[in-house]
Amino acid sequence: MPKITFIKPDGEQVEVDAPNGLSILEIAHQNSDKLYLEGACEGSLACSTCHVIVEPQWYNLLTPATEDEEDMLDLAFGLTQTSRLGCQIIMRPELEGIVVRLPAVTRNMMI
Repeated sequence: MPKITFIKPDGEQVEVDAPNGLSILEIAHQNSDKLYLEGACEGSLACSTCHVIVEPQWYNLLTPATEDEEDMLDLAFGLTQTSRLGCQIIMRPELEGIVVRLPAVTRNMMI
């Protein structure tokens, strides 16, 4: 089974199974007992609460962000050069072992 490593805001690393075809948001939700990634819009690309920071060595392996994703990322707190929305990163074999950081804060415009 492919793996993904999440780095929590406190620095703890959590490695979990990452089935191909699932988004990073879906994988985080399947492992909600170990980590938290909000995803207020449930992956419909209508918020930035699933913002993750991809470790630089993995960033260029991702499919490019769409204009809609970039618009939502503009709303994310703590945006970086390697920020993406977890709902838009779909696991595939090339991403086996990917490492992403969970930001300390998210901005939910619905609240």
